[in-house]
Amino acid sequence: MREQILNLIEKNSRIDVAELALRVGTDEAAVLNELEAMEQERVICGYHTLIDWDKVGVEKATALIEVRVTPQRGMGFDKVAERIYNYPEVSSIYLISGGFDFMVIIEGKTLREVAQFVSEKLAPMDTVLSTKTNFILKKYKDYGTVLAKPGKDERELVN
Repeated sequence: MREQILNLIEKNSRIDVAELALRVGTDEAAVLNELEAMEQERVICGYHTLIDWDKVGVEKATALIEVRVTPQRGMGFDKVAERIYNYPEVSSIYLISGGFDFMVIIEGKTLREVAQFVSEKLAPMDTVLSTKTNFILKKYKDYGTVLAKPGKDERELVN
């Protein structure tokens, strides 16, 4: 039941409890108890709304920043990650494989604001060896949801 509930709310966090109970094949009380238990255990860490800010006319700059660091003795990458994720500009941070250690996602009002965060706060950290900043220019799909309109086929039909 737990996995079924998680799969359903991951795609639609606003799904009605009655609908959840129907789809899972149990009663509403059992679903509510399971949701509460998963929130307490931090299996469910929050409920979010995916917004296409371009359609609202709100300017936002998002950057994916690859960061190479020196892990701290006895703490590994966790302590460094904690220092980074405590900045309010950081929306996500992941430990990754490859040439860099972290992928940090930053959101700001402008490209300059994001660049200043990297140059004034992130890069100067004593454990940070290097950074590589990639700005998101356009989102086509985010969290499994297609944001871009399907393109119109401009080709001519040939018989």
